[in-house]
Amino acid sequence: MTLAAALLYFVCLCQTVVVKCGADDGSAPLKMFGELEKTVTLPCHDKTANVTPAFTQWTKDGSIVSKRNHTSQPFPTIGHYIILNNGSLDIAGLMTIDEGLYECYCTGRNASIVHTHDVIQLQTFSGPTNVTLDISPAGKLSNGSLYVRNGTDVHFKCSTPSASTPSRTLTWTLEGSGTLISGTDSLIQFEEWSITPARQGKHVCMAENTLSGKRVMSSQELLVYFPPQRHPECSWRTENDSSMAIFDCSWHGGYPLPHLQWEDLTAGGAWLGSAVDNEVLEITLNRSLLTDGMEIQCRGKHIAASEDKICHMTLRIPFPVGEPLVVAVEGTNVTLTCTDDQSVPPAKTVWQRTVEHKAIEQGSKYVMSQEGPVFSLTIVNLTKDDEGTYFCRSENPVDVRELEVYLTVKPSVSYTGGIVGTFLSVIILGVGIAVGMAAYNNRHKICLSKKKNELNIERNDVLNLVDSDDEEIFQDTVPRLPVVPNGNGNATTLVEIHRIPSSDHEEQDNNMEGSQENQDTATETA
Repeated sequence: MTLAAALLYFVCLCQTVVVKCGADDGSAPLKMFGELEKTVTLPCHDKTANVTPAFTQWTKDGSIVSKRNHTSQPFPTIGHYIILNNGSLDIAGLMTIDEGLYECYCTGRNASIVHTHDVIQLQTFSGPTNVTLDISPAGKLSNGSLYVRNGTDVHFKCSTPSASTPSRTLTWTLEGSGTLISGTDSLIQFEEWSITPARQGKHVCMAENTLSGKRVMSSQELLVYFPPQRHPECSWRTENDSSMAIFDCSWHGGYPLPHLQWEDLTAGGAWLGSAVDNEVLEITLNRSLLTDGMEIQCRGKHIAASEDKICHMTLRIPFPVGEPLVVAVEGTNVTLTCTDDQSVPPAKTVWQRTVEHKAIEQGSKYVMSQEGPVFSLTIVNLTKDDEGTYFCRSENPVDVRELEVYLTVKPSVSYTGGIVGTFLSVIILGVGIAVGMAAYNNRHKICLSKKKNELNIERNDVLNLVDSDDEEIFQDTVPRLPVVPNGNGNATTLVEIHRIPSSDHEEQDNNMEGSQENQDTATETA
C-alpha cells in the first residue's frame, strides 16, 4: 500500500508543469553588474506570468548554488545566497569569485515538469566611491561658493582616492561650456592663467566606472570677481528748490556690486547718509548743511579691487564778476556780461533789472545767451528807459551771489563830439611824443654841429684889425709872425695889432701918442 502510494506520487510529480521563468530563445545572456562587498539581486520570476513558483533552483556555471521549496522553506540560506519569494536570487557581500553565468529553474504547483531557464552573466566591479574637486587660490563665501579675482592664475584639480575595478574615467565640465578636461587616471588637473569671467559658473568633476557606468561627482560654484574699470563718478542735480541738491555717486561695470559711501572730509570723514551695496548712491542735502569750501567725497570699495576708489568735490559759493559800469549810446545795442567760473556745483544764473529785481525774459528786446561760464545779456535798440541797474544773479545749493551792473545811456550827438575830441587829443599827444622822440634820438648831431662852429672860429691863422678905410694901404705893413707850437700840440700864430691914425683923428691920436702906446698881442690856436 505504501509502495503504491509512492509510485503514484512519482508519476504525478513527473507530470508537473515547469513555469516559464525566463526566455530560452538562444539569445545572448543578460548582463548584470554587482559592486564588490555589496548585495546584488538576480531576477528569476517571469513578471508577466504573475505566478508564484513552488520550487526554485539557481546554478552558477552549471553547478547548483542554491534551491528552495517555497511551500516548506521561508528563506533558505546557502552561504551568501538567498532565494526570495518570487524566485530572485540575492547575493550578499559580493566577491570577485561570484562572477559567472547564473541560471534559474522554477516549477509551478500542480503542473508537469518542463525544463526552462534564464541565463544571466554576472560581472563584479568596485568604485568609484567618491571624488574630490579643488580650485585654488580662491576665497569662500558664506553660502559655500568660491570666488577669484579677474586676471589671477587659478589651479583646477579633481581626484578620486578610491580604487575602481576594472577602471574609471574622470571628466571636468563647466555648466554651459561642456567638457574642459578628462582622463582615466585617478587625477586630472589644469591651470587657468589670468582667469576671465568666461570661467565663472558651476564646475563639476565626475568619476565613472567604465564597466558598470556607476558615477560619483562633486560640484563647486565659482565666481570671477572684477572691479569697475574707472573711478566712481560724482555728480549733482537740483529740482524745484534751488537750496537743495541731490548728489549722485555712480560706479558701474564691476561684479559683484560695489560698496558706496558719501563722506564729509571737513568733518573728519563723517558719513553723509548710509552706505549701500549698489552701483548708484544718492544723498539729498539742503543749504543748512552746506558751506563754502566744504569737501565731500564718494568712496567706492570692491572685493576685487586692491584699494578704495574715490571721486571728490569741493563746494564753492557763486562769484559772478564783470564790468560794474557800462556806457552806451541811444539807438545802439549793448551787451552786458558776467562770468562765474568758480561755483561748485555750477550755479544757475539769471539776469534781473531795477532794485525790485524784476526777471528779464528772453525776447526781441532782451537776448540772453551762455558760452561756458560767461552769461550775456544783449539789449537791442537802446533808449533812455533802458538806463539803470541790472543784476547778474547766480545761485547754487551753497549760497546766492549777485553782480550789480549800472548802464548809462547817452544821446548820440554828445557821443560824436566826445569821439572827435578824443581823436584830436590823441593826435596832438602823438605828435608831441613823435617830436620829442626825434629830438632825443638826434641829440648827438645837434651837439656836434655847435662844437664844429666854435672850432672853425679858433682856426683863423691871421687876424687883421684896422681903424681906417685904407685897408689896402696898410695891409702890407702888418708883419706876419711865425707860428709857435703851444703846449697841447696845436699851432699858435702871433699877431701884432697896430692902431693906424687917420686924418680925421690925427690930433686926438697925437695927444695920446706920448702917454700910451698900445701893442696888443693876440694868439690863436690853429
